Amino acid sequence: MRAEAVNATDNNKFLGWIERAGNKLPDPVFLFLYLVAGLILLSVFGAAMNWSAVHPTEIDPETGTNKVIAATSLLSAENIRKLWVEMPKTFTGFHPLGYVLVVMLGAGVAEKSGLFGAAMRAGVANAPTYLLTPIVALVAMMGNLAADAAYVVLIPLAGVIYAAAGRHPIAGIAAAFAGVSGGFSANLFPGQLDALLFGITQSAANTVFPDWQANIAGNWYFIVGMTVVFLPVIWYVTDKIVEPRLGAYRAEGAQAIAAGMTMTETVDASSVSESDISQPLSSDQRKGLRHAGLASLAVAALWMFMTLGPDTALIDETAPAEAQLTPFYQSLVAGFMILFLLAGWAYGRATGIIKNHRDLVRMMSDSMADMAYFLVLAFAISHFVAMFGWSNLGLITAVHGSDGLNALALPAPLLLILVVLFTAALNLFIGSASAKWALLAPVLVPMLMLLGVSAEMTTAAYRVGDGATNIITPLMVYFPLILVFCQRWVKDFGIGSLAATMIPYSIGLLLIGMALVGVWVAAEVPLGPSAPVYLTTR
Repeated sequence: MRAEAVNATDNNKFLGWIERAGNKLPDPVFLFLYLVAGLILLSVFGAAMNWSAVHPTEIDPETGTNKVIAATSLLSAENIRKLWVEMPKTFTGFHPLGYVLVVMLGAGVAEKSGLFGAAMRAGVANAPTYLLTPIVALVAMMGNLAADAAYVVLIPLAGVIYAAAGRHPIAGIAAAFAGVSGGFSANLFPGQLDALLFGITQSAANTVFPDWQANIAGNWYFIVGMTVVFLPVIWYVTDKIVEPRLGAYRAEGAQAIAAGMTMTETVDASSVSESDISQPLSSDQRKGLRHAGLASLAVAALWMFMTLGPDTALIDETAPAEAQLTPFYQSLVAGFMILFLLAGWAYGRATGIIKNHRDLVRMMSDSMADMAYFLVLAFAISHFVAMFGWSNLGLITAVHGSDGLNALALPAPLLLILVVLFTAALNLFIGSASAKWALLAPVLVPMLMLLGVSAEMTTAAYRVGDGATNIITPLMVYFPLILVFCQRWVKDFGIGSLAATMIPYSIGLLLIGMALVGVWVAAEVPLGPSAPVYLTTR
């Protein structure tokens, strides 16, 4: 990113303030370490002040009444011993850790073999001009399953395709960016993001309801709903607001299409070639996609057999009717890992990228190497979440917070819309979805559960707010890269230009997302299989 492109927008006071304020925040790892230090001081103060709350579900066996939970100092002998003795257990027992690593073992192969990149290219390559925007937006939202590949493959490719169709390339980049990042949680299928967020949700929910189990498909219907309502918003904003504002595109000198075809040095060469991003798929790539599709069908058939077959391995017939499919839902983490792994292997074998089992193991190993930062962040987050629980401050806050909200008598749709707005505002300063949810979930999830709102519904409301403002904050990790893609087509396109282009998308996605949350709650539509809006125990 050229320095002058950023400096040219310093007169934008609002964006400048956001950038300066956000840049003062520490790395998320140290942010959580500082939060741990603050939590320790707060726990000492809370214990000295005798902060307490009546547990809503636990009964004291001695008195037969609800148990009183008191704030506990994290500097007590018991908690100090627990910190040092149980450190490995605290880290490895962090729910999202296992979920994400298992899914990424397969998703890494699908990405590094080139499957994700080829699938996205195939999805938009031959789109009719009048349907170009909705197809790009849909593929972009689906591209979230591919994580980073969606940013480095689809977004610049959309610019190339729009230019080839005689449309403004910046409009294509904006539509793809809005789909990938603004519609970050929207999809037709659960993926690694669901595993990550619901792992954190489970840790938070278990402080009040110890038996509550996360279901990776707990937001499946809701994220499909997000896809359905986000698609026309991105289509309308792109074709009726953004592209008319950009005007006709005129190539600047010799760069033209060639500039948009070139990827930056940050792109992983194993997932996309620098020279042929805009070229038609080769016969080997088309063959690979067919083989990957067959492998995916085989995995789906296997899971169906294990669910409906003679032994019904994934159905617990001894459980109550509403819980019999719990093993199936819990198996979806492994299911997606196998699906991505076999589809990626089938594609790689057909294209020659995977020649033997050693290549497959190398890709799996490389995908784990890519998770190195997440492991460091998970270590800090896991201890913050665990220590929050040891101090009882999260539960006390949730109980008193729920009592206060209950006294206000606000309807559930309004409460959840406030969660969306708060998350969207916080997202301007903390970009990481997992970091924000790890910060908010320990209070929001149990507090709303105590008001009868399910953990799945609270997670869904968070996801709407988390995505809507991704595309307008310069602190979003890929924002500078998107700016580089734009500057290849328009040299003086600055950070303010990009933010101004994306603001209509952000407003539209936020408004339609809040409307979706309100209608969903009012209609009490299940968020996914066995995932109601309200707790069944209320």
